[in-house]
Amino acid sequence: MRREQNKRKKRTGLTILAAALLLFIGFYIFQGIRYNNHFLPNSKINDLSVGGSTIEEANKKLTQAVQEQQFTLTENGTSWYKVSKKDLGVKTDFVKELTNDLNKQNPWTWLFSYISAPQKNTLKNVTLDETLLQTKSDEVKAKLAELNGTRTATQNATIVKGEDNFTIQKEVAGNSLDVDQILTAFSKGIKSGHNKIELEDYIQKATITSDNTDLIAKQTELNSIIQKKAGYSINGTTFDIPKATIMDWLQFDDEKISLNENAVKQYVTDLGTTYNTSTVPTTFQSTKRGQVSVPAGTYSWTIQTDDETAALSKDILADADFTRSPIVQGSTTADHALIGTTYIEVDLVNQHMWYYKDGALQIETDVVTGKPSTPTPAGVFYIWNKERNATLVGEDYKTPVDHWMPIDWTGVGIHDSPWQTAYGGTRYQQYGSHGCINTPPSVMSQLYDAAAVGVPVVVF
Repeated sequence: MRREQNKRKKRTGLTILAAALLLFIGFYIFQGIRYNNHFLPNSKINDLSVGGSTIEEANKKLTQAVQEQQFTLTENGTSWYKVSKKDLGVKTDFVKELTNDLNKQNPWTWLFSYISAPQKNTLKNVTLDETLLQTKSDEVKAKLAELNGTRTATQNATIVKGEDNFTIQKEVAGNSLDVDQILTAFSKGIKSGHNKIELEDYIQKATITSDNTDLIAKQTELNSIIQKKAGYSINGTTFDIPKATIMDWLQFDDEKISLNENAVKQYVTDLGTTYNTSTVPTTFQSTKRGQVSVPAGTYSWTIQTDDETAALSKDILADADFTRSPIVQGSTTADHALIGTTYIEVDLVNQHMWYYKDGALQIETDVVTGKPSTPTPAGVFYIWNKERNATLVGEDYKTPVDHWMPIDWTGVGIHDSPWQTAYGGTRYQQYGSHGCINTPPSVMSQLYDAAAVGVPVVVF
């Protein structure tokens, strides 16, 4: 009897166990089927629990969470500025990404999800109204500028001009904030789903220190440039360019050393104003009248400002000392005195002419110059041609001469004049020429043979 009872109990227990097992299997299968369209337990997305949620439910939770988020800028851990993402026109749609995540999960592992590590993922399909974001960025920028006003600005080591050389000014290790980096992090952080940044992580640091080899090399080069001898030889005058002037021209940045082109050009322009013989009268020590001022004439030059600026700049930045003469345009160059020791002198007041060669008087004679109505022009001219048996032609004359040496571009020159019966004195007032310098034939033949093309002719 007892044995029969035990058998019944055993059968009942087995029946209950089998029923429970079938019930569990059925429930497990039911849950497995359910998790085909629900996220597994213990699933987290963007740190938000979505276990057991459908795609639509998870998307709604994530969207609501993003809308409620605030992005915070902290200063030493304390909130400094907050902006609600909702105020930035945040738009979210995680359906596609959630679908991909759901399709990757194994629904038959739902039970093990309760005891395993959480399944985490981060979704970033967030869009913002760029106009609203820019407005907030501008607001942050203004507040950062105000905050930086209370902080010590970080400064790189740099080269500064002293009284007579260039020195290195040491860097300043301040606590100013790098505004550009913060604004970039602010924009990226909001778009990537982050919620805060710490301002102290963006303190500016000096990128160039006083021991920077490139900075030291640049200082050495600058001081080398201003120590060199740099000068000019113009019209018989030699002078140095002041060191302070060259220092003012020099400019430098992270890339290279250069010159302030406008400043150099102004210097060259001023040289032209002072020395251009095409516009500046020449001081001349005359034979009878002492020092006189002679206006510019055909024998002259003009500094070519642009070309000379470029050439001067190149010489200054080169390694070697230099004394240069400017690049000019004209009938002669600037590397010598305009009137040297060989020249012809015509004194209109004394009606006399001299020819000096290498400082020694060779020929002198009385002359007849232009009459008052057609005066001989004053100026520094030169013999630009020599011609035998020429015919001089004007509006009302056609005159043959044996020796002709033109000195300007209007037809004025020196020539023999056999029709003149006398020379010198005041004869020019009644019997003067049309502007030429009438010379006794016997003297003219000597002068023609002695004076070469290119000899200056000073008329005053």
